[in-house]
Amino acid sequence: MSKQLWISALLAMLLAACASKPIEEPKAPVAEASSSQPAEPMMDNSADTSGAGDADMSGKAMLDPRKDPNNILYTRSVFFDYNKDEVKAEYRPLVEAHAKYLVEHPEAKLILQGNTDDRGSREFNLALGQRRSVAVKNVMNVLGASDRQIETVSYGEEKQRCAEQTESCWAQNRRADIVYEGE
Repeated sequence: MSKQLWISALLAMLLAACASKPIEEPKAPVAEASSSQPAEPMMDNSADTSGAGDADMSGKAMLDPRKDPNNILYTRSVFFDYNKDEVKAEYRPLVEAHAKYLVEHPEAKLILQGNTDDRGSREFNLALGQRRSVAVKNVMNVLGASDRQIETVSYGEEKQRCAEQTESCWAQNRRADIVYEGE
């Protein structure tokens, strides 16, 4: 894609975002069930292994919206269509929320980990995983997140969530994971 076309596309996305109504952050992550849309598995991101359970929830964990299962920032994966690296519109609120968090917390850093299903060559999958992580980064950059806060990496087909040879399983593996530094 030529540089001029790329800049035009970014400007169009930016103008579209400016023209729309403000998006209210949902209180809970939305998981829509469909064959092309994998449900985001709930992950325990807490570092508490002492067995203290809810006693620790009144401390720092409750102050960090990224650790609150009812906050959109708790969701950490952006899923992609087969052999595609475009951020789908349904993941825009998620990417916007993480970009906003980065803007509001300039000390925060994250790694975008690009992943693919196991179809295709190793080299192709590494390149596709990188394009996916860079696509999410580009959207975050347009929304104000700094380059120094975001690192991209591709794992290709190495970090599979599901190993079955089915479309629903492959869909879970076509993603970019958002991993904050220190987690």
